[in-house]
Amino acid sequence: MKTGFRYLICTDKNLISVAHLRSSNLRITAFQPPAKSQFSFNRSIRMSSVKSASAPIYFGSFLVTPQVFHQTPLSFALVNLKPILPGHVLVSPRRVVPRVADLTPAETSDLFLTVRRVGRMIERLYGATSLNIAVQDGVHAGQSVPHVHAHIIPRKLADLDRVDAVYDMLDGEEGDVGKAQREAQTGASADSERAKNRPRFPVVDNEARKPRTAEEMKAEAEMLEREMEKESLD
Repeated sequence: MKTGFRYLICTDKNLISVAHLRSSNLRITAFQPPAKSQFSFNRSIRMSSVKSASAPIYFGSFLVTPQVFHQTPLSFALVNLKPILPGHVLVSPRRVVPRVADLTPAETSDLFLTVRRVGRMIERLYGATSLNIAVQDGVHAGQSVPHVHAHIIPRKLADLDRVDAVYDMLDGEEGDVGKAQREAQTGASADSERAKNRPRFPVVDNEARKPRTAEEMKAEAEMLEREMEKESLD
């Protein structure tokens, strides 16, 4: 029975390698980035305004179009309702699938190239010196929305009491983006069977983090969209 994986991502100029970690097993998969001509062809789509999107964008079952600040033909990036740290964003494939193994090679390549590009922008904008990039691949790995997504969290010296506290926060209520989205859209406290099955670890600074308003997220998405226009296409 598959219960979930964690992924470590390594990139260089010509290749993306993804290490799949499960128990004592290690498997490395390499993906060749699209040709430069494809980057040029997709430039107008990547730089297009969120407001001009032809179709609504869903994160799982949640309509998140106003939270989206960057799009490619196969992926999108969105601001977080309850960021763990300022600049905490998500990157997800357009197609709603629950597991990384469900992605096509093209979707996988585009997703992690988008993570790399968005991560560069976030690190620059928030004055970070490092990034946490995390994929909770399956409910028993802490996934709260059954739609593949990568967390990008800018880090700097002494931003949390412990360097690895962010993982406790991702795996606990802090990282339950599904519950936060449900509560934001229904206006009531919400839980689900999926949420109940997630592993529970000690949470950090839970009371201090409140859901942001739709207006706050829209303003951040518009600001990040402008910043993405400054990023090179590799």
